[in-house]
Parts: sequence; C-alpha cells; structure tokens
Amino acid sequence: MNISLTPELEKYILQKSSNGLYHSASEVVRQALRVFIESENQQTPRIQQLNREIETGLSELSRGDRISGEAVFSEIRKMSQARKKKSSL
Repeated sequence: MNISLTPELEKYILQKSSNGLYHSASEVVRQALRVFIESENQQTPRIQQLNREIETGLSELSRGDRISGEAVFSEIRKMSQARKKKSSL
C-alpha cells in the first residue's frame, strides 16, 4: 500500500521515529491509526445517543410539546454556571 503524505506529516513521522520512541515510520503510522480507531469507537455511541435525543425532540415538537426559547436559555445558563462551579473546585 502506498500512502501520500503532506511534507508536514512526513516530517512529523520521521521526527517521531528518529527520537527513539518508535523504531520505524510504519510503527508511528500504526500507532496513529490505533488511536484514530479508538477515538472513533468512543465517538460512535455518543453520536448515536445524540441522534436519539434529536429524534425525541423532533417527535415532541411535532406533538406540540414545546418550551419557550427563554426557558431554554435559562436552563443553559444554569448548566453553564454549574459546570463552572464544578470545575473551580
């Protein structure tokens, strides 16, 4: 398999393989692919959950179950404040 890389990516891979952490450029690419696959595997369930939540919201909307924009933004502000408070602890 032949792969074309940008000069920047090629330079990065060569740096990683020459600094002793990896024995070859192939090893660097294999590790990068493993990390990429792991990341995708973690994202897929979250995307599926978000899609389910969107479908639920659209169903509620079509039934006429709505809340005002003001109420939505109020809830978002509360959630944001709670996150800020939690992160400052």
